[in-house]
Amino acid sequence: MTRHELFVPGRLCIAGEHSDWAGEMRRANPALTKGYCLVTMTEQGLRASAARGDAFEITTPRPDGGDQRFACTQAALAAAAAGGGFFSYAAGVAAEAAARYGVGGLSLRIVEATLPVAKGLSSSAAICVLVARAYDRCYGLGLDVRAEMDLAYAGERRAGSACGRMDQVCAYGRRTLFLTFDGPALDVETLAPGDAFHFLVVDLRRGKDTRRILADLNACFPHAAGRRAAAVRDALGPRNAALLARAREAVLRGDAVGLGALLVEAQATFDALVAPASVELAAPRLHAVLAHAAVAELAWGGKGVGSQGDGCAQLLARGPAEREVLARRLADELGVGCLPVTVEAS
Repeated sequence: MTRHELFVPGRLCIAGEHSDWAGEMRRANPALTKGYCLVTMTEQGLRASAARGDAFEITTPRPDGGDQRFACTQAALAAAAAGGGFFSYAAGVAAEAAARYGVGGLSLRIVEATLPVAKGLSSSAAICVLVARAYDRCYGLGLDVRAEMDLAYAGERRAGSACGRMDQVCAYGRRTLFLTFDGPALDVETLAPGDAFHFLVVDLRRGKDTRRILADLNACFPHAAGRRAAAVRDALGPRNAALLARAREAVLRGDAVGLGALLVEAQATFDALVAPASVELAAPRLHAVLAHAAVAELAWGGKGVGSQGDGCAQLLARGPAEREVLARRLADELGVGCLPVTVEAS
């Protein structure tokens, strides 16, 4: 039995969170602005081996994950996808693969999982892409990256997530990308950073309800009435488009100082216009980290990660040495966890 070795990284949204699904809303309301996101992939991710099997089976080193086995019928997989829990997203992709391609069973062994769960680094998308890629390799489906992304997206949606299409770009591997969302269309531009950027992702060690955040913000589209809904559409539309154009140029120039200032601006806009739409976005722990003295001393700027909330913060350190000192101080003084994410110069 041939086993295939696979790795899928996480995804850090540097700026433009939520504008992926907001841009897709142009299908229903063409007056909305296109969505724009700036993303880079993380060093952390999921490493696994995969082979054909007589059921859909996942083993994982996570102590709260364990092993799970489902009959490889569309009904059983669809029920597992709808049931919630750790394996629901993976089962959603398996159900989609069975419906689209008539595949059989899959044995997926996750041997290393360095990507934190529910922290805004696309852990759910990473497992979905991993399952899609495993089916492709094991059954010779001939999927390209975009087809893998589509299968992963459909599986995550089947599991009840209101996610957009940004997260699944982790299928591209360790790259920095500028994404444009126009209704159903997704344009992916690979960027060549002019210099290295030394990010520190700070695990706030608090909980957040991503599904609630997405549901609350989706309720502000595509034509929802009221000042609060209009503010969300403004922040994720015209304001996001203007800021992302400047962020793209800062990356191409290698301008860490300028990009850091844009992160601060992006967070201020989010707090003023988007956060009031969901109680999950108050994020006291996030704001405590952003206001810490070490951040002002050692970073050019920072903001929330992914859907925002008290999952993770991202800080653009002034250099690799400053990043190490910043990580130690935040860990010692606030009890947070820290992960380095480096955007390499082209």
